[in-house]
Amino acid sequence: MDIYLLNIDKKGDAGYLYQKIYKQLKEDILDRKFKTHEKLPAKRTLAEQLDISINTVTNAYEQLLAEGYIYTIERSGYYVEEITQFKSPKTKPYQFPENLKEQPMGREGWLSLSHMTADVENFPFKEWLKAEREAITNHADELAVIGHPQGPYLVRESIAKLVSLNRGVHCEPEQIVISAGAQPLIHSLMQMQAKNTTVAMESPGYSRIHSLLVNTLELEVKLMTVDDMGIDIRQVEQSNADFLFVTPSHHFPTGRIMPISRRIELLNWASKKESRFIIEDDYDSEFKYKTNNIPSLQSLDQHQSTIYMGTFSKSLLPTLRISYMVLPPKILEIYREKFSHVINYNNTLSLFTLHYFIHSGAYERHIKRMNQNYEMKRTLLIDHLKKEFAGKVNIKDIPAGLHFMARFKTDKSYDYIEEKSKEYKLEIYTLKRFSLENESEPKRHADLILGFANINSEDIGEAVERLYKIIGQNDT
Repeated sequence: MDIYLLNIDKKGDAGYLYQKIYKQLKEDILDRKFKTHEKLPAKRTLAEQLDISINTVTNAYEQLLAEGYIYTIERSGYYVEEITQFKSPKTKPYQFPENLKEQPMGREGWLSLSHMTADVENFPFKEWLKAEREAITNHADELAVIGHPQGPYLVRESIAKLVSLNRGVHCEPEQIVISAGAQPLIHSLMQMQAKNTTVAMESPGYSRIHSLLVNTLELEVKLMTVDDMGIDIRQVEQSNADFLFVTPSHHFPTGRIMPISRRIELLNWASKKESRFIIEDDYDSEFKYKTNNIPSLQSLDQHQSTIYMGTFSKSLLPTLRISYMVLPPKILEIYREKFSHVINYNNTLSLFTLHYFIHSGAYERHIKRMNQNYEMKRTLLIDHLKKEFAGKVNIKDIPAGLHFMARFKTDKSYDYIEEKSKEYKLEIYTLKRFSLENESEPKRHADLILGFANINSEDIGEAVERLYKIIGQNDT
């Protein structure tokens, strides 16, 4: 190329101008207007041609150099790199497929009776921010480095004291593993086991945990039915399972609380084999109404066969994604061997903030306030349901957690209820979502899992009216 003329619009600041030069040169290189190893115009020549500073041209050349379009020869200049041509000719600009685009979810006018939320309006953000400032002041250096794979020791120490006081859990900080949710904890726990490991779990139960075990980890999962006392102990004894996943303090989704007799039966079952363990998911256990907190299953275990799991998703905010498990010493040894190199993906600042939030007493004060708040909303929701449905609803009135199960007399199918709830802008979940087996739908009733955490008390009446319009009208 004898003479290279670069035509660009020089409007805009110098920073933007160098990008225009870079872009035009790149296109000309890809379009083969320059030959391989051909020398580019000297910086001074191009600067004079465009009547701009040499620095602007230099910035454009340096960007091309960084991306591999050109190379330099000392005291000679810039040359075009050998670049493989694309197989297909240049076509129209890429457009993202329409069928993969997401539509923003408009939540205006919606009311939520979801079990998956917490009360955001009453969260003590000022106290949380105060704890966060303290965390930044005291741990700035630790925020810049990769921490312990189990989470910061100071945070594990706070969690150990908290679960010992509130749940009777026997543990040292060294036994605690912090992660961003129950699923990563279960995933790492099961990765330590043999491929032929068998897991037993409740049905109905956590569909996401079931999917993780079956579809992701490809383990054998045996489903156990739930009676009035919790998981069926006879089925557990016949399962020959290596691990048992249970929610004894507030069964999900029925809300049943496992009595002491069934807990002892489960612990006796686990103690019969050294390689047999119970995974106790204590999710949603912080809130009890009219009764004191029930001790955890782990607190009764004399054989170190229980893996205790907890979370701050319900007591604080689901988006914090702070969960933890307490490993028995015999599993902790294996965990450290296999996962000592793993990075803890939790937000370190959030973890230290949690420590100071607990240490200051703000966490306990928050739980006490929310216990009163949730009990009020729970009672209000039950009263509205009984009044609106007048004998057509049977509520499993268990004074614990942030949801309960209610059975409604109706001929409406679960699919109809779920579809109609969108029309009425009411977030609800049916039992179908948590049934882990292909069961036929009931003909004369529907079971719903109703939460009350993230709905204002003044909106509860309206939510129940919408629910009645969905399933209460014209039932036979």
